[in-house]
Amino acid sequence: MEQKLFTELRPLYVTTKESPNEIRIRIRMRDLIDPEILRRAVDMTMKRYPYFRVELQKKEGRYIFAENHRPVVITDSLHGVDLNSEDSNYHMIAFCRKDNWIVLDVFHGMTDGTGAYEVVRTLLYYYCSERYNVKLKEEGIRLVGEEIPEEEWIDPVANRTDLPIPKQNELMSDALNLIASAGLEEDHCRTAYSIAISESEFMRFNLDNDGSPGTMVSLLLSRAISKLFPEAENVIRIALCLNQRKALHAPLAHQSLVGGVMQEYKDKMRDWPLEMQGTAYRGMVFAQAQEENVLMGVASIKGLNGMILSKESDTERLGIASYINSLASRVVTATVSYVGKADYKEAEQYIRDFRLWTSSSGNGLLVEISAVNGRFTLDFLQTFSNPIFVNAFLKELEENGIVYDLQDVNELELPNIQLPWTM
Repeated sequence: MEQKLFTELRPLYVTTKESPNEIRIRIRMRDLIDPEILRRAVDMTMKRYPYFRVELQKKEGRYIFAENHRPVVITDSLHGVDLNSEDSNYHMIAFCRKDNWIVLDVFHGMTDGTGAYEVVRTLLYYYCSERYNVKLKEEGIRLVGEEIPEEEWIDPVANRTDLPIPKQNELMSDALNLIASAGLEEDHCRTAYSIAISESEFMRFNLDNDGSPGTMVSLLLSRAISKLFPEAENVIRIALCLNQRKALHAPLAHQSLVGGVMQEYKDKMRDWPLEMQGTAYRGMVFAQAQEENVLMGVASIKGLNGMILSKESDTERLGIASYINSLASRVVTATVSYVGKADYKEAEQYIRDFRLWTSSSGNGLLVEISAVNGRFTLDFLQTFSNPIFVNAFLKELEENGIVYDLQDVNELELPNIQLPWTM
């Protein structure tokens, strides 16, 4: 079954070797990984997700995903393999294992965190059931043998004709640029800082201060940045990722359906108490997350993908995608993403650590929030190594009585995605 690319187009054309548009989920299990059981679990998992078992092809000038019956690759290394290459059997998805780690790599244009979580949920069910010889509950897990509903396959954006017309707002002002402000132009070492916080304690803190995990991390990050650069002229603007499925009435869709809401740390807010600031940030999200507003954002993204599709050559498409990306990067200081509670069911008891990595955005800093097995993990994903913003954020946690554990610091290593124009 062929899938014509549409929502995948912009992510496809902005991916580069330096910044591969990819999701990497790293899971440290309780025990060493059994490679034979993992092989069987991956095979079963991929049977359940035929729309991820595909190969990128070009047909009549347009890219498609065609069925790919080759095995999905599992490598004995955390480095992974290039996606869409001979080493990955030309899949856009692959797995790794090493010691007690399991890693999933998948092209971000093909799905988002919500879709990737479904794959992991299925994989952990099959792996843990056999590895620990237990009967795990099946409820809420997509399994082989059940009928795959059409709603999982269909792109809910490509053929929509009833989307509202986006408002012709004034262009956003430039946001504070972290790299320029901190003088980090020469620091090109991509780095991931992973911070763990008790889920129950952080949720209690949120309730006390009218926050939610996403808005509170955005707010604490905004406060940290403002203290580093109190005289900055440009606004601190955090983009909080938003799942568009609810507004699209497409809860089962597998595509990458991520929009964003903008949270501005306005000058007049800086002297407000934390709870009042939390209310303001939640209010910004509430207003922008109304269905009509989300669908206007979807319409804008659909228009951009249509513009890319209208160009005849890859060179032209790359040019317009790069231009769009540069405009978007200019108006955002940093990005925060929270998929929501992972809810890996009974398999969570076998998980010790969890990381969600992807390419840090063009402005240099992305914070990915994961909630697994009783704790939040905040992955600070940077295009640079300097810990200036991590340290400032940790100071905010300390000053607000939030206990944390800086678990580790790693190179932000993401396998390359080989694309036709880079081969």
